[in-house]
Amino acid sequence: MATSLTNIYNFGNLRRFLKIVLTTIALLLIDFSSKAQQTQADSYTRYELLTPSSNAFRIIYDVSATTAGATYYWNTLRKGSEHKVDGVWDAFSGEALKWNIVNGKTAKENGLSNSMDDGEYLQIQLARPVPEEGESRIRIDKTYADAASYFQNDGSIVFSRTLGIKRNSIVLPQGYEVTHCNYPSQVQLTSEGQIKLSFMNDGPQVIPLEIKATPLPSTITTKKPASNGYTFDNTGSGRNKSKVRLGWEFDERAFQNREIVYFLQQPETHSFKLFHDYTETRTGMDRYLNIVRAGSKASDPSAVLLDTGEALKVETLKGEKITEKGIDISSPITSESEVIAIWYDPLKEGETKRLRITETYTDPNRYVLNEDELVWDRSFGRNRNVVILPPGWFLTTNSIPAVIDQTDDGLTALHFVNGRPDTIDVYIKAQRK
Repeated sequence: MATSLTNIYNFGNLRRFLKIVLTTIALLLIDFSSKAQQTQADSYTRYELLTPSSNAFRIIYDVSATTAGATYYWNTLRKGSEHKVDGVWDAFSGEALKWNIVNGKTAKENGLSNSMDDGEYLQIQLARPVPEEGESRIRIDKTYADAASYFQNDGSIVFSRTLGIKRNSIVLPQGYEVTHCNYPSQVQLTSEGQIKLSFMNDGPQVIPLEIKATPLPSTITTKKPASNGYTFDNTGSGRNKSKVRLGWEFDERAFQNREIVYFLQQPETHSFKLFHDYTETRTGMDRYLNIVRAGSKASDPSAVLLDTGEALKVETLKGEKITEKGIDISSPITSESEVIAIWYDPLKEGETKRLRITETYTDPNRYVLNEDELVWDRSFGRNRNVVILPPGWFLTTNSIPAVIDQTDDGLTALHFVNGRPDTIDVYIKAQRK
């Protein structure tokens, strides 16, 4: 630093000296931030098994880069596999992103502090810097050839691979039936007539997944039946007297990308703050509607477009105001009906938007203080839910299995993962410390 310490007692020089110091510190902090280990969220992988003799499978990987200010994202290319990258897209705009394959040294120089020198990385230039408390969503399409992971054995095909991503699906080649799967999975028939298995990993370990499948007779052509318009009504009348859910369709649970975090306030208030994240994919859609549960009251709503950090317009509508806005809530509108409407620019073809909605709920029917015990009794429909206890309380009861940890400020957090297509009734009790 060129400024002489003997001159800084002059006020003007002191100001210039402090400016130099502060600028130097700022530059060091920026440099440190750019070298920080990258963070990510919402990872989902789809494996499409190709012709068995090729030992190859297509990988479609969705992930959100969450390191604020980051302009690159790095995807590790697994050793032992021959890889070909087919493309990378920005999920917000649908536009292709620039990418190249680099070694660990180059990745480290560009900001990936924990890269391995002998590793290979797909380095992706993001469409925009990751917003503060936002994210940059990308889709990677690549193909691996790996005879150790995908091979033929005694007339069967075997997919045997250790999977660290928490949400996954595997699509069998056309004309194959699944005979073995060592991890609890949903099974669905795709529109192309292929068997798809999917699962959510709710534990801390990687999954040593093994799937086996055999070819069906050549006379059999698997196809997904066309919808016949039947709607299940649970009456047991008409065409479906057995109450079998004919034509019932359910979404792939692992692919669903909705999550919610509840911050319980002191139980005397019956209140809890929450935020929930939602991805809109429908072209032309310009709103998100949150229908407030009967018996609950919502306040202080706000919403952010996570892709850009933009604050969105939010309205709380009740009774006839819902009708005036032309909003359909799929049930009769009464004076007690309440809707929180979040507005945004209509989606263009190829675009998607990720919203984070924040609000406070008051629900004396589901969250109470009973004889000095906190009691939470509420159903969850999403596949990923987190409940955080208020300050000064410790957990004593939890009905649905959850992963338990603590937040940075020492509050107990329960993480619920539901890989099934139904709701879970969560019952929690806590006592004061």
